[in-house]
Amino acid sequence: MPLSIFGFQALWSPYMIGTLIFLVIVYFLITIRWRSDFKESEPLKKREAIYFVLGIVLLYVIKGSPIDLMSNITFTMHMVQMAFYLLLLPILIIKGIPWWVWKVVVEFPVVNKLIKVFTNPIVSVLGFALTFSVYHIPLVFDYIKIDETLHGLASLVLFLSAFFMYWPLVNEVPGQPKLKGLYKIGYIIATAVVITPACALIIFTKDPVYATYTDGEAWLRAMALCVPDQTLASISTTVQLSGPELFTNLSPIRDQQLGGVLMKIIQEIILGILLYFVFIDWWRDEHKISEEEITAKAYSEFQAKKRNQY
Repeated sequence: MPLSIFGFQALWSPYMIGTLIFLVIVYFLITIRWRSDFKESEPLKKREAIYFVLGIVLLYVIKGSPIDLMSNITFTMHMVQMAFYLLLLPILIIKGIPWWVWKVVVEFPVVNKLIKVFTNPIVSVLGFALTFSVYHIPLVFDYIKIDETLHGLASLVLFLSAFFMYWPLVNEVPGQPKLKGLYKIGYIIATAVVITPACALIIFTKDPVYATYTDGEAWLRAMALCVPDQTLASISTTVQLSGPELFTNLSPIRDQQLGGVLMKIIQEIILGILLYFVFIDWWRDEHKISEEEITAKAYSEFQAKKRNQY
């Protein structure tokens, strides 16, 4: 059955488009026109603008396009959405906002204490793992998926946990704790490991565990979060909406297992690319230090020989 039966609003989220365009306008006003109002600032870098715009586009794709609707229909698409929302979007947002804007935010009296606690490497990694794992406990997941307020709060908490996890790895704010060298590599590996148990339980369970993707009534209540009530009522007069099987050929257990597998694959790809760039930076820094030491040593020897001549 085609997704078009749910209507334009459910498929393309026009209100979200307007909100995101507004955010982009505010971003460029702050970083260009109002930059002089900051005590510390520098011209907006092209790469920062690209990161931010890509982040906004990605946010719309995963939360405003038909992908969001599909995430309520199949668990597979839900996990794909979660992978990009938690593992890529925070990086783009952190790197897209200039350091001098972040500096004002993270040095705010209340925020600075929260940042200090939640971006501690051990706390941030374990916090992300705990948040992700608890959210995907079947009883918790099914309860949150049918309540609009709880679903919004859970999405925010998940994003913040991912944000805190990435902050010590990619932030460029002077004075903020930041991992260096081999610590970054170990941190990325730890990040890849922590959600493996949750994904393994999803992949290797013998039976489907989420009612919102298997029980018709629970599924329909979850769909009400992204499809207007009037649209659902109108559809119900002509079509019997019984569950995800109307829109996918995957059985519930295969849908669940595929979702877990894709989550791990996307995670490994994103973290693998990040690990590559971190390793390259570490390698360059190590060789730069070595070259400086060699130059300094050669200069000292030259000076010693010169003194001996006289």
